[in-house]
Amino acid sequence: MNTPNKLTVLRFILVPFFLAAAYYEKQQSVMIISTIIFAVASFTDFLDGYLARKHNLVTDFGKFMDPLADKVLVAAALLFLIQAGRVEAWLVIIIITREYAISIIRAIAATNGKVIAASGGGKIKTVTQMLAIIMLLLSMPFGDIMMYVCVALTLYSGVEYIWNNRELIAER
Repeated sequence: MNTPNKLTVLRFILVPFFLAAAYYEKQQSVMIISTIIFAVASFTDFLDGYLARKHNLVTDFGKFMDPLADKVLVAAALLFLIQAGRVEAWLVIIIITREYAISIIRAIAATNGKVIAASGGGKIKTVTQMLAIIMLLLSMPFGDIMMYVCVALTLYSGVEYIWNNRELIAER
């Protein structure tokens, strides 16, 4: 397993540590430990992609597991933030619904021997989600506004994936 793929696996491993820290800090207005763990996990997303492209280490495993690791990390954080009363559930439902829809499109593509890598819009959406989560964990001003930006970018990137893969979807 190459280094970028190890970083992707590390992101999965960090999720329970993030959740444990978040639940420990739940009553605090600023959640330092969980934010650090979340930020480190988020940084591995940038780093694994950078290393994979720079050193020509892009793999089908990475194309599939990297976005999945992002989804697991972001979903865990957003679901925690609902429970902590820091984000509205309907925003998270839209985000998670988009993530499921795109995962289904990727699964359909995989049955046809195709791998759909993350799009530009999907990457921007992921970065914005991660920044919004960090802002909400730290109780920063405008964290709630950033969540609305996330939902808009989530919807945009979902439409982008569907449009770019419409022929594949039409075949099914």
